[in-house]
Amino acid sequence: MKILLLVSAFNGLTQRVWCHLQDGGHDVGVELAPTFDTPEALTAAVEKIDPDLILAPFLKHRVPREVWDRWTTVVVHPGPVGDRGPSSLDHAILDGRDRWGVTALSAVEEMDAGPVWATSTFAMPSPPVAKSALYNGLVADAAMRCVDTVLRMVSEGERPVPAEELTREVPGTGELPLLRRAAFELDWDRPAAELARTIAAADGAPGAPATVGGARVCLFDAAVGDETPEGPAAPGTVVGHDGDAVAIATGDGTLWVGYAATLAERRGTKLPASWVLDVSEAHYLPVPKALAESVYEREGDVGYLTIRSYSGAMHTAQCRRLTTAVEKALTEDTRVLVVRGTEHAFSNGIHLGAIEAADDPAAEAWANIQAIDDLCETIARADQLTVAVFTANAGAGGVMVGLCADVVLARDGVVLNPYYDMGIFGSELHTWTVSARVGEEAADRLLGAKLPIEAVAAAQQGLVDSVGPRDARQFAEWITERARSLTTREGRRSFDAAEERRAPTRPLSYYRTIELAEMARDIFDDRRGFAAQRRDFLRKAAPVETPARLRFA
Repeated sequence: MKILLLVSAFNGLTQRVWCHLQDGGHDVGVELAPTFDTPEALTAAVEKIDPDLILAPFLKHRVPREVWDRWTTVVVHPGPVGDRGPSSLDHAILDGRDRWGVTALSAVEEMDAGPVWATSTFAMPSPPVAKSALYNGLVADAAMRCVDTVLRMVSEGERPVPAEELTREVPGTGELPLLRRAAFELDWDRPAAELARTIAAADGAPGAPATVGGARVCLFDAAVGDETPEGPAAPGTVVGHDGDAVAIATGDGTLWVGYAATLAERRGTKLPASWVLDVSEAHYLPVPKALAESVYEREGDVGYLTIRSYSGAMHTAQCRRLTTAVEKALTEDTRVLVVRGTEHAFSNGIHLGAIEAADDPAAEAWANIQAIDDLCETIARADQLTVAVFTANAGAGGVMVGLCADVVLARDGVVLNPYYDMGIFGSELHTWTVSARVGEEAADRLLGAKLPIEAVAAAQQGLVDSVGPRDARQFAEWITERARSLTTREGRRSFDAAEERRAPTRPLSYYRTIELAEMARDIFDDRRGFAAQRRDFLRKAAPVETPARLRFA
């Protein structure tokens, strides 16, 4: 089929749908709705394309009647049958729903009110996860099931069913209002668990506003503390810190936050909480495991280092600490070291927010790229067998960090963006690792096309070695089995030939020097517009046109 993805942004879910349709042999193109000034302009563009189906996996804009009247247009809504409104996930998390869902419905005049093509429900995680993690995980999985059903129904000539004729698997749904920032205001007299839920619901945007130490801030990335600080403290008082995370007293328990932003007329850039909140009077407290930057565990001959970065961004000091964590893990007398992300994030490389907020952004960008290069070299030079696990989506330098390992594994459904698209050449030893895995010609295509690739397709091309189950628990068990097998002589032998083929033909410093020479010009001379593209990305500036690479050929 010729399928048009009409979206507000080419976000993670849209990328996953795009990859799935491409791999399924469909003719797929993308149009970004914000680039059209008028409904007439959008209608004219769709008329020129004349698709068999329009899918809208992420659309905040209204579809003109002239479009959905003539072409089958299916919107993917992050709520179960009967749910309507722009803040579905916010309400679901805030209300403590134990079940939620996704619905694919026809676009009509009223938003989220069309007949239903497909729906899929799932159990909500407990304790709650951040809205972005929920969206890119369980919501995305349910959305993919809905998309497959829509494709089957359209190909077989079936039609959608009015919502009122369907059984509501999630009771009590209806139209709910848009939740603005004021709805998430934190009252420090409330229990820590309730506040963590509120922050999870406000994750990404609009953020949870609060007053801390007399300053107005927005808080993100929260967890309930494992330990209670000594001595009483008034709710809302900063009582501890550990690395980037900050502990705050509440009406019942301690709340830890990993990220914060200043809140004046406009919300500032999200930064590590200890950079934004005053921790000068606070003592050290151990951060709870849920927010720990790295956790090392050992099972026999296998060491597991789990790295965590909020939204995948890793700033200079964090990269240095992670390098130290890898170095320490490599001192253990294990035979295999597994470096993996969390269920919700792996890495997207350097921290654009920290760079933009620095007094000298160019100097900070240079320090950040040097620090992440050190992390890559530490993994690449390890004497032990190293295994990188893409537990969640990864992009740019985050993909390259993983490719520095001897063995690269991925979770089914993970989307990789193995290229640089922010006005920089990129580093992280990519001039060696990508071509060593897929060949120079394919490496040029991957890096030049600047398109996402799903885990299974990445394995078919040789970018990753193997793909495990999508279910998080099954995937964890699969990783354990694979890691254990690599401790045996037979298991290690199976990768020897591949390792020999991928071995660098020159010293690693050769690749790093070439890359950094290019990066120096991008960072300090700004020859490709890195500064402006970085700012537009952080400010979520509306796109002015759909990139040609996403459109129909």
